[in-house]
Amino acid sequence: MHLIYPLISSVLYVVAALFMKQAAERKVGIWRSAFVCNWITAGLFLLILPLGGQIPDSSHWHEPFLVALLFFAGQLLTFVALDRGDVSVATPVLGAKVILVAGFTVLLTGDGVRWQLWLAAIFTCVGIALLNRRGGERRAEHVGRTIVVSLFAAAAYASFDVLVMKWSPSWGAGRFLPIMIGINAIYSFAFIPLFRQPLKAISKEGWKSVSWGGFFMGMQAVVLVSTLARFGDATAVNVIYSTRGLWSVLAVLFLGHWFANREKNAGPAVMKARLAGAASLCSAVVLVFL
Repeated sequence: MHLIYPLISSVLYVVAALFMKQAAERKVGIWRSAFVCNWITAGLFLLILPLGGQIPDSSHWHEPFLVALLFFAGQLLTFVALDRGDVSVATPVLGAKVILVAGFTVLLTGDGVRWQLWLAAIFTCVGIALLNRRGGERRAEHVGRTIVVSLFAAAAYASFDVLVMKWSPSWGAGRFLPIMIGINAIYSFAFIPLFRQPLKAISKEGWKSVSWGGFFMGMQAVVLVSTLARFGDATAVNVIYSTRGLWSVLAVLFLGHWFANREKNAGPAVMKARLAGAASLCSAVVLVFL
């Protein structure tokens, strides 16, 4: 039953993504959005302090710093891939995170991964690639660089998930996660030199969009990361969480006009690919529950 939590998280992520796209339309910019989002998320993680825990001896104090650094690196590399590369190349490669999580689970924890989960991870990657099919014959730019940066981002995020699962028990979710996310917020000051304009230059409407986006992004992170910390099962959790790709397509199709999003006008070939991607993701979910 713990797999209901990544499902909830996947829906919250889609709501956050729509607000973040709206913030982009209002010229907030990805680096200012990331900075605001990280600090809102750090505040929301204080909600799980009642889950309790303890501060272990000094031999464990490097753990939240390292895990926060992995998350920060994944975030930074993802934005670089999306900002300077081609989204149609970066997003499917980032989807390889699911397979990397399965591999890192074996390497870093010694736990085995069931064959159903390996197959589900493969179906998830295929589904993500198909769901992110875009129309037109536009040639992707900087393909090699985009693939490399996206793979490193996926590896950083995958390592983050597995190490949260491995190290949280010795701290308790109510201690490890708020400390780690707070450290990540501090790391976010590194984004400031990348701002094209200062935070005070964000318009009132821009603040509204990025604040709501940060709130929903933070809430989905609280749900997802606390699930990893308390229940483990990182591969299955990531497969279920990847259904956000399906919900994103549906949201753009039915709600995109509320957010000035024009992706719903994709041609029939794109929609067929996305239907195939949805079928692949659904197959992955079925395999998880097997």
